[in-house]
Amino acid sequence: MTTMTERPRAAGSDFAELNRRINAAGLLRRRPGYYALRLSLVALALIGGWTAFFLVGASWWTLAVAVFLAVVFAQVALVAHDLAHRQVFRTNRPSSRAGLIAGNLAIGMSYGYWMDKHTKHHANPNHDDLDPDVGPGVLVWSREQAREQGGFLARHQAWLFFPLLTLLGISLKRDSVRALMNGTVKRRGMEWVLLGAHFVGYLAALLLVLSPLQALAFLVVHQALFGVYLGMTFAPNHKGMPHPDGTEDFFRKQVLTSRNVRGGLLTDAALGGLNYQIEHHLFPAMPTPNLRKAQPIVRDYCAEIGVPYEMTGLFDSYRQALRHLHEVGADLRS
Repeated sequence: MTTMTERPRAAGSDFAELNRRINAAGLLRRRPGYYALRLSLVALALIGGWTAFFLVGASWWTLAVAVFLAVVFAQVALVAHDLAHRQVFRTNRPSSRAGLIAGNLAIGMSYGYWMDKHTKHHANPNHDDLDPDVGPGVLVWSREQAREQGGFLARHQAWLFFPLLTLLGISLKRDSVRALMNGTVKRRGMEWVLLGAHFVGYLAALLLVLSPLQALAFLVVHQALFGVYLGMTFAPNHKGMPHPDGTEDFFRKQVLTSRNVRGGLLTDAALGGLNYQIEHHLFPAMPTPNLRKAQPIVRDYCAEIGVPYEMTGLFDSYRQALRHLHEVGADLRS
């Protein structure tokens, strides 16, 4: 397991200076025009996808609609991510209301469950005990976890990573229901109503429009590709990066555990801005379109004070993540 060795010169002071430069550049200002356009396009794509589903009807061509809706569902999830970080609205109430519509109603994922989980991740990225994203589960993220869990999956998880992502969409729905049942989510009543409306509406549409076999095929293709796409937006960000030990200041904890992905506007759109993971972790409320402008400021500042700044290509980021997963299971294969 990779650990951090670089130590802060003066805890807190480095981030304060970077924060001053980012504010001076105006990069924390809201971008209402951008989000009005983005949310409108995503909403139109979602409506268009379901309209096409009903127009195509009981035909195997409906699987093409399933592919399209998988992409749209992932884009809705990325919008919900921005809402959770208050990038769209300044206050919590409109952010939560829009998040419930995007998460619970549109794609069947509890907004409250995901927000709680993601907040813990941001507070302690890649921390073995405090970051739920690297806690032991189907996949393990450290050799210690691998030795404790053992089994075929832990030994060969790098090869199984992308196949397992096909189950991510279903897993998020299962975890959402569990979170609502155990009472860890606020506004449980509203979350249940909207989540239930999604499940009933989704299954009713499939069973009323398609034959049983077509409905099953649509569900499998749609949910599998949604899981793969969503997983691929998060996989490059932290996997294989150093793990903090609790002595780091905020600035180094966020920079040294994160990895940026190079790319142009298409990469930005496909990954929802998560390719600027370092900037996002330092300034989680920064609107997505401003992350590209913040990137050279943060990179140059890291070079100025001698803090490593990790940036790589998209495919190399997956290679590094898979290599880490393979190395984690090395003891079990020996």
